[in-house]
Amino acid sequence: MVIKIKPMQLVNHFQIDAHIFEPKGIAFLNAHATFLTKHLESALVKNVTGTKAHVSFKPTLEQQRKCPDCGETLLDGDFILQYDVNRDLSSGDIQIVNGYFVHHFAPTNLPRVPKNVIFVIDRSFSMRGLKFKQTKIALFRILGDMDTKDHFTIIIFDSTVETWRDSFVQATPENILQAKKYILYLQLGAETNINDSLLLAVTLLDTAHKQKQLPEKSVSMIILLTDGDPSVGEKDPAKIQVNAKNAIKERYSLYCLGFGFDVEYSFLEKMALDNGGVARLIYDDSDAALQLQGFYDEVANPLLLDVELLYPENAISELTEANFRQYYDGSEIVVAGKISDNSLDEFMVQITAQTANSNLCLEGNVNISEAESILEHQQYIFGDFTERLWAYLTIQQLLKQRISAGSRENKILTDRALELSLKYNFVTPLTSMVVTKPEENKVDRILKANKATGIANLQTVQSGRVSYRSRVSQASRRYTPGPRVESIGTFQPRSSKYLYSPAAYYPVTSVDGDPHFIILMQKQHDAACFNIAGKPGLVMNLVTDPITGIKINGQLIGDKKTENNQKVTTYFGTFGLENRKINLRISVTTEVITIFYKEDKTIIPWSATMTLTFESFSISIMKERNLTFTMGDDATFVIALHRVWRKHPLHRDFLGFYTLDSHRLSNTTHGLLGQFYHDIEAKVYNIHPGSDPQKPDATMIVKGHKLTVTRGWQKDYRLDSKWGANVSCWFVHNNGKGFIDGIHTDYIVSSLFDSATS
Repeated sequence: MVIKIKPMQLVNHFQIDAHIFEPKGIAFLNAHATFLTKHLESALVKNVTGTKAHVSFKPTLEQQRKCPDCGETLLDGDFILQYDVNRDLSSGDIQIVNGYFVHHFAPTNLPRVPKNVIFVIDRSFSMRGLKFKQTKIALFRILGDMDTKDHFTIIIFDSTVETWRDSFVQATPENILQAKKYILYLQLGAETNINDSLLLAVTLLDTAHKQKQLPEKSVSMIILLTDGDPSVGEKDPAKIQVNAKNAIKERYSLYCLGFGFDVEYSFLEKMALDNGGVARLIYDDSDAALQLQGFYDEVANPLLLDVELLYPENAISELTEANFRQYYDGSEIVVAGKISDNSLDEFMVQITAQTANSNLCLEGNVNISEAESILEHQQYIFGDFTERLWAYLTIQQLLKQRISAGSRENKILTDRALELSLKYNFVTPLTSMVVTKPEENKVDRILKANKATGIANLQTVQSGRVSYRSRVSQASRRYTPGPRVESIGTFQPRSSKYLYSPAAYYPVTSVDGDPHFIILMQKQHDAACFNIAGKPGLVMNLVTDPITGIKINGQLIGDKKTENNQKVTTYFGTFGLENRKINLRISVTTEVITIFYKEDKTIIPWSATMTLTFESFSISIMKERNLTFTMGDDATFVIALHRVWRKHPLHRDFLGFYTLDSHRLSNTTHGLLGQFYHDIEAKVYNIHPGSDPQKPDATMIVKGHKLTVTRGWQKDYRLDSKWGANVSCWFVHNNGKGFIDGIHTDYIVSSLFDSATS
């Protein structure tokens, strides 16, 4: 938020107050001013507490003075507030007021999707001087910021078209250096051949994809920089637009950067929008290089491909676009719509997309009455802000659609955009706001900015009020609300697939609690169980299969403290799942799930409900409940999350581990759990009363050992993380000695991703 401050005098009572409320929590807050001096710093106060923040700027008369005895003021410039909310990889934040919703979706902690970039650079004679110099500076910076996984090439055009390389190259340090040398020695040419340069760019992309020179999951884009009209080859802008669209065929994105005030911006804008990109006007002044780099930064880090947002189809109306080619780091998808079903209690959203290495499915749901109650006590400047934002985004979509529309459709879109602009008092390319003085019969001359060109026009108006007027502009420029991306979708509910249900409940080999091991004995239609006594911090190997490459370790944590000198109770607080054959590591804590796959890293909070499907494995998360890890057809495991009261004086959050399917693991599988994945030869007999009348003792013959075991039960928390289900079992004493191979300390390993004994 930028507030222009220019009182041009000392003000007896000058005060700025900003109150911020964000249900997801405020990640950071910066408040500063371009005129702020050390003398004024004490007048600026900011406070942040979780979901709320307050900024106050209240300089005294003495603080406002430029000098002790003068009447000039220091207050001249911009007062700027910047903040962001807490973000993670989840379905986002949904706000609901008076039947309208706004959905903010800006996931983080995702691996970058590689990109393939063709820079198409105009070197015609009109680019001489500062334009060409700053273009070179910007390209130097942009090339220096490219990731080594990216691919690129360069096309230079004037009357003719020239390529730096005949094919794409990887953005290695050596290739970047060679490209910079090429740019450094570029010379100006003659006229402007836009058509042939764009068609050559498409041909290079087609060839590279056909020959599999580029990553299968990647973003391909053409960035055109020009300052003039086509003057050689195909000169008709309309035909060039058609040629580009027919060549690209919705496979690549075209971004058009127009250099200078005299560029034919409407031609570039339509061509970009027709091909999944945007156009920008670059002003040829001292910071043009920064403008170019700023644009590139917006598309430098793609995180998601083929994003689709789905909402209940019969309950939501008046939504805008549902599908997006890409989502970029630093941007935000914003969805707004009307809830037409007044009986709807739960608002659901499903988001599907592709990451750099997986298919992503996120699910979210919000209780409507609870969501409305969160916001109803906040005194916003606009109480109906969700409806106003819906109108604003709808207007932007209509204005964008009319650029590529035919004359008849253009009129329909224009009329609807104008209607909404006037109804909600928005200044758009179709409307203008006139501010006049209250004196009667006084005529003022007012400067009005044209959004397409930035040129101010003089207008004579009658004084006495603020009015909104209709104005139709043939060269209206796209009107962007900032870093948010407009997005609307419809939803047909898809049933979530879970690997188990209460009706199909059965005990499985697992470890949970402090820590209790349950071993399924299939032949005996029974179960055995044992406890392990370990110290906090120890890492124990649960599963190791050298054939499939699957290894699973767990690290113990202890209670916050003990009472009456009791023994420290331990639980598993972290699990590490590894498969070195596919270069996969997964770390699961009570806070987040971190996936290291090949060279990529993905961080997922437990607050998300989602599914990630990779080439050879998948991960499904049920919000604050459990995680299901499926390794192709080889194995399926579930990790259960246990939350305790945050302020509990003793206990901590902890995890449990369950084996749902292990039949494809090899006979050499070992570990505290893995050794029991195949048939166990055990015999229980001589059942007789024990020291506890409720728990009889018996004799178990297993692995050549004769053990005394006690009948009891343990908890299975797969389906109910709070109360669990009782599982009857034969309890093996002394840390499972005689039942497990060796002793329990044999399974201690040096680290979470190391199965070698310490």
